[in-house]
Amino acid sequence: VQLVESGGASVQPGGSLRLSCEASGPQCTGLCMGWFRQAPGKEREGVAAIDPSGAATYSDSVKGRSTISKGSAWNILLLQMDSLKPEDTAMYTCAMGQAYCYTLRPWNFQYWGQGTQVTVS
Repeated sequence: VQLVESGGASVQPGGSLRLSCEASGPQCTGLCMGWFRQAPGKEREGVAAIDPSGAATYSDSVKGRSTISKGSAWNILLLQMDSLKPEDTAMYTCAMGQAYCYTLRPWNFQYWGQGTQVTVS
């Protein structure tokens, strides 16, 4: 399974971005998908995840400002981020996991992309 992110950019505070992740490889429907971020000098943080039923989980840091969703194709994952803050600056990475993804814990995700940079300043 390969995951490729896109959509990262530099934006001003209060701006919006939509991140996209495209999965390819062996059929991997039935897995949950999520977004993580890591800022320099900080630990990786789970941002949002969506399970096969469409149920979504968000971290407190982005709840109310972000929406995770599946694209029209099963292999597309989106993250709409609004009201961006400087503290949202990080490398955002897409991931897929088999279970317990609602925990937003990295060890529950088996497949990872390379990331896309979001800078808010």
